[in-house]
Amino acid sequence: MRIRVLTENTYIRPDLKSEHGLSIYIEGEKKILFDAGQGTTFAENAKLMDVNLKEADCMVLSHGHYDHGGGISCFMEENREAPVYVSKYAFGEHYNAEDKYIGLDKSLEGSSRIITVEDEYKLADGYTLYSCNDRERRFPSKEFGLTVKKDGKTAPDQFLHEQYLLVEENGKKILFSGCSHKGILNIVDWFKPDVLVGGFHLMWLGTEGEEKEQLKQMAADLLKYDTVYYTCHCTGAEQYLVMKEIMGSSLKYIATGAELLL
Repeated sequence: MRIRVLTENTYIRPDLKSEHGLSIYIEGEKKILFDAGQGTTFAENAKLMDVNLKEADCMVLSHGHYDHGGGISCFMEENREAPVYVSKYAFGEHYNAEDKYIGLDKSLEGSSRIITVEDEYKLADGYTLYSCNDRERRFPSKEFGLTVKKDGKTAPDQFLHEQYLLVEENGKKILFSGCSHKGILNIVDWFKPDVLVGGFHLMWLGTEGEEKEQLKQMAADLLKYDTVYYTCHCTGAEQYLVMKEIMGSSLKYIATGAELLL
C-alpha cells in the first residue's frame, strides 16, 4: 500500500503548501482520498506529487469539520464520478470553543454524490468504515471545548460524526483516523491495528506538569499494543515530542509531502 500526505499542518517539501487540516491519498486495491483539508490546497499539492485525483475510486470523510471536509467541493470538481462517504451525522452544527462554526458547507447536503453511512459500511473487500458509536469508551477523552448544537441547545460534542477506515490487505490491518476525537486509546483498543495513521487530538493538552504526565501515560499505554503509529495534524508538535521520547520508533510523524509504503 502506498500512502501520500497531500496536506497537513507542516511540510517536508518547500514546493508544497501546508495548512491546518488533513488530506491523505491511499493507493491499495482501491484508491481513496481520505479527507480533503480546508479547500483547494490538497488538490494543488496532488498535482505536484503526481497524484491523479480523477483515478480515486471514492473519498472518505473522517468527520464533519471544515479542516477535513472543506475540500469536498474541490474533489467533486476534480473527480466527476467518485462518491464521497460521510457519517449520517457529518452535516451537524459543529462549533469550537469560541462558538465559531467549524462544520461543513451545508449546500452540499443532499448531493447525489454524497453517501451517508451508518455505524458500519463496506466499501469493498478489505475496506470498511466504522463509527464505533455503540462501543464502550473505556478510556477518558476530552472534547477541548468542541460542541454540537441541536434544536437550539448546545452540548459537548460526542463526535458521533467521526468514522474510521479499516483496510485489511496482505495480512495487515491499517487504520485511518482523522482526529481520533473519541480517544486514541479507545480507537486502538477497539481495532488493535498493525498500523494507525492519523491525528491524536492532543494539541490543546499542555506539555508541562500534570498534563505532560498525562501525555507520557498515554504514550506508555499506546505501547501496550502491537501497533506502529504515524501521527500528524492535531496531535501537536510539542505533544508529539513528549510522546516520542516514550514511544521511540513506534511513533512517527508524517507531514505534507510524506510518502509511506506499507
